[in-house]
This record gives sequence, structure tokens and C-alpha cells, in this order.
Amino acid sequence: MAAMDDVVFLLDVDNTLLDNDRLIDDLMQHLAQEFGAAGRDSYKAILEQLRVELGYVDYLGAMQRFRLANMHDARTLLMSAFLIDYPFADLIYPGALNAVAHLRQWGRTVILSDGDAVFQPRKIQRSGLWQVVEGRVLIYVHKEQMLDDVTRLYPSRHYVMVDDKLSILSAMKNAWSTQLTTVFPRQGHYALDPKNLAAYPAADITVENFSDLLKQDFSALLT
Repeated sequence: MAAMDDVVFLLDVDNTLLDNDRLIDDLMQHLAQEFGAAGRDSYKAILEQLRVELGYVDYLGAMQRFRLANMHDARTLLMSAFLIDYPFADLIYPGALNAVAHLRQWGRTVILSDGDAVFQPRKIQRSGLWQVVEGRVLIYVHKEQMLDDVTRLYPSRHYVMVDDKLSILSAMKNAWSTQLTTVFPRQGHYALDPKNLAAYPAADITVENFSDLLKQDFSALLT
């Protein structure tokens, strides 16, 4: 059992620390250049099908299925390299790393992300975020269902969850109640979707950008 902290900051990755919408746009443009609009749309449909089946976005799994329909096209063999070797550090939102450093004065920072067991860790490692949180990285299929695991690994008197999805924040708030402060950065397509905004209660704190946390004072959580 790890020693209990006063505060632990749990940080999402996609569209919270990293501009994942930009990654998807770049991937779709690359697919269109290599395989045309029909090929791009085919991959996109496979990606969505896998998201429904698995509960997370599986880029590499979708690429494998895409290749099955294009077995004799050598270009499909290079598509995984586009994903694996992508310059993920370029996706970090401006000021995000300074904001993470700002949070450390009140508590431990931990990445808590959804995703697969290959591409998501690669993204976090290659972007430099793995090092920023000193290896404190948790990746689950549905992180909001793994809170007992989070408390076992990083026990704390209070948690702060920063996530661009109100659905995640709401589920975690229902589970942890006053032990959790929810922070909602309005970044990315989920955070800006009117349907999502209307479907869930507001977070405890709403900011326009993750870097706006530089203006937040969490000292009260230590009292």
C-alpha cells in the first residue's frame, strides 16, 4: 500500500494534455492522400466500429482490419509507421506542461487515460508526458470503472480529475462525491458538443484551456 497523499491530480491525455483532434485530422489527411477519400472513409468506419466493440479508439487495430481489405497494397504496411512515429510532442497544448508543474506544488500528478495497451502508452511516452509525471501512468479501457484500482495505487485524501469529457467527470463525481474536485477544460470536439454539455452536470471548475489552471489556487484542498 502506497503512502497516502493529501491531494492527487488525475490528468486525462487526449484533448486534455494533447490535441488529439489534430492527430485524427492529420491521420485522415494522410489516408486521403494515400488511398483517396474512399479509403479514408473506409478506415474511419472501421475505427468507429472498433470503438463500439472495444469501448476505446483502437487506431492500430483499425489499421490491421483496413489492411485485410488491401492485402496487396504495400502502402498499408507503412501506415502503422505514420502512427507509431508521429511527433506527439507537437500535440501538447501550449502552456500545458507549465500547468502540470504548477499543480505539483499541491499534490502528486498522475496520468489517468483510456486506451489500448500499445498505441496509448506510445503516445504518452513519445510526447514526453510519461517523463513529466515520472512514470505515474494509468491506462484503462474504462477508467471511471477502475477507481478502486486508482485509490489502491495512489491513495489520497482528495482527488482532482481534469478531463475534457463531462461524462467521465460526472461518473467519477457520483462515485467519489466530495472526495473529488472535477475540472473541465473546454478543449476538443467532445467538450464543445452541445449535446454533451446538456446531458451532464457542470464540473466543479470549468476552464477554456488546460493552461488556465496556471491561474487556479488549490491551497484550500490542503486544509
